[in-house]
Amino acid sequence: MVKVIFFASLRENLGTAELQVAVPEPASVASLVTQLVAVYGDHWALELNRDNVLVAVNQALAERHQVIVAGDEVAFFPPVTGG
Repeated sequence: MVKVIFFASLRENLGTAELQVAVPEPASVASLVTQLVAVYGDHWALELNRDNVLVAVNQALAERHQVIVAGDEVAFFPPVTGG
């Protein structure tokens, strides 16, 4: 299982803060997103595929091609904006 965490507006827009997801290995962040969209629908696709959504794997910024395995933590969050 992979722990998936959503922060800030993503948490609000998706209606959840955290999920536990079984992923086939090998998997990537991109394939995780595809899996989530297949289960939860187009609204999730719109939220998770925005150009400005950042992702971290095990608390380190990562790209969508990053490999993930059982036990990893994947977090999605919008960028911090100055103000």
